[in-house]
Amino acid sequence: MRVVSSITDFSPAEWSSLAGTTRGEPGYNPFLSREFLLSLEDSGCATARTGWQGNHLRLESSDGKLLGAVPGYLKSHSQGEYVFDHGWADALERAGGDYYPKLQVSVPFTPATGPRLLAPADAPERKPVLAAALRAVAEKLNISSAHVTFATDEDMAALESADFLRRIDQQFHFFNDGYASYDDFLATLSSRKRKGLKKERREALSSGITVEWLTGKNLTESAWDAFFAFYMDTGSRKWGRPYLNRRFFSLIGERMADDILLVMARREGRYIAGAINFIGADTLFGRNWGCVEDHPFLHFEVCYHQAIDFAIERKLRVVEAGAQGEHKLARGYQPVETQSAHYFTHPGLRRAVADYLRQESRQVEMAGAYYAEHAPFRKDAKDSDDGGL
Repeated sequence: MRVVSSITDFSPAEWSSLAGTTRGEPGYNPFLSREFLLSLEDSGCATARTGWQGNHLRLESSDGKLLGAVPGYLKSHSQGEYVFDHGWADALERAGGDYYPKLQVSVPFTPATGPRLLAPADAPERKPVLAAALRAVAEKLNISSAHVTFATDEDMAALESADFLRRIDQQFHFFNDGYASYDDFLATLSSRKRKGLKKERREALSSGITVEWLTGKNLTESAWDAFFAFYMDTGSRKWGRPYLNRRFFSLIGERMADDILLVMARREGRYIAGAINFIGADTLFGRNWGCVEDHPFLHFEVCYHQAIDFAIERKLRVVEAGAQGEHKLARGYQPVETQSAHYFTHPGLRRAVADYLRQESRQVEMAGAYYAEHAPFRKDAKDSDDGGL
């Protein structure tokens, strides 16, 4: 096992040998592409200067051939992760310890589930080796902890075998059950919800607003200029300092345009709102949104309804609409469990977190059961108007 500081320490051919990283292959996840991770690095968004020091693991054969990899970062803070551990950091520091730096295995600023222990598709047996190596690196560096966020089931099994603690959380995803149109999807909802969503979509576009899908060669620099203004406005109001800069969007537009969908709303000849999505093998990943004009329901139209339209047209199986957001439930998105893994070198902190996670898991599971019970879908063939949020 060798630790490297840059994605450029993996050649394109090496990276493409890992499952889930290459466009056109089964299970492709655009956030795990070399182009995406390199764009975060080249733009300066995920670097040591921003608290994301590259600390990627290479599993190699004796002759230097790449056998597996783990994209990781030494973090000096807990921003941009969407799995919140600030309370754990406070507890250790109050006890006289140092929580930072920590080792974070994730795609920066991206709350989307995907492989984290990367190996060729025909070599899943290397994942436990990668999990054990990740633990060993944390111990060798003498840091407080290692964290793997938004992990797959396969990765979680390997990580738990290496003594990582499992944490669960909740997101809301849309599942395309082979629908031929949005109306086919609406037919699965209760009558009251069906009528409500039709009205919501009409009102969202009632002020002369039209919606465009931009992908591939239509992702011009002027389109990125407009979207970046939306992103900065929303980001500045929500969390003070947006994580991504303008150069990042130019880089991904240049390197992975066919993996990107911009949903842009136009009124009176100019763009007024937009959302960026990434296109995987069978999943549309919704990410950032913003606007410069406020219109009722426009956020829901641009971020959720249009994403469903696109997934149905492209025959994508899932829409992942990002972190949190119970309001997605009423728009046909269903509760889904997400998971992360956490290893602590400090025994006292590990015991405290393990106890906390047992309690937190019960709460998350209860919330998931409640959401599932109150989903807007028809309960029987009579199309009941009862139930649903």
